[in-house]
Amino acid sequence: MTVRNLQLDGVLFDLDGTLVDTAPGLAAALNSLCQLKGRAPPDYTAVRPIVSQGGAALIALAFADCDSAEREQLRREFLDIYARLLNEQPGASPLFAGMAGLLDNIEARGWRWGIVTNKPLWLSEPLLAAIGLDRRSACLVCGDQVQQPKPAPEALLLACEQLGCAPARAVYIGDAQRDIAAGQAAGLYTLAAAYGYLARDEDPTDWGADAIVSSVADIDAWLQTHAHGG
Repeated sequence: MTVRNLQLDGVLFDLDGTLVDTAPGLAAALNSLCQLKGRAPPDYTAVRPIVSQGGAALIALAFADCDSAEREQLRREFLDIYARLLNEQPGASPLFAGMAGLLDNIEARGWRWGIVTNKPLWLSEPLLAAIGLDRRSACLVCGDQVQQPKPAPEALLLACEQLGCAPARAVYIGDAQRDIAAGQAAGLYTLAAAYGYLARDEDPTDWGADAIVSSVADIDAWLQTHAHGG
């Protein structure tokens, strides 16, 4: 879809795989859990593509032989380890390359920006604090703060309300099909982040986003070309 001369007031990001490269930190937590349980951790190349699917998917990868009750207990242990590592190893979950500059440019153009994620609040807040974004983003809407998380539009509509902008004057950037579906259902423009955590068989051209961005620099270029302040 060709979009030009978009009057924009707000920019919203997915968290894992779009704004922040959380895969190294999550892989470190999974490795620690595997070590505690006496088994070899999965290869990082298998972990990275499923990070956006959450802790349950990571546990299913590493503990495929366990039943559902065991996996749920392991998931809780994994999240506790991950929460601890957020404080001990904040550098393990950095912003994607170029993202700091992009946020500077967004703010310089007078746009407000925020985060919409299915990650729970109790994990999202310390992650953002560790990288210095907790007081910088204009809003943070997490999956456990709404009745229906993505791909439902509820979280994005709430984020637009908190930003003080109409959905039609906002863009949402995400690396999963559910991100694009949620953005479209809420009436936002959407960018598919192909640099994120896509599974090997995923093709973002199938998602129907307004554009596909292969790098953070592509986001900046798209905004420079297509969007103007309101």
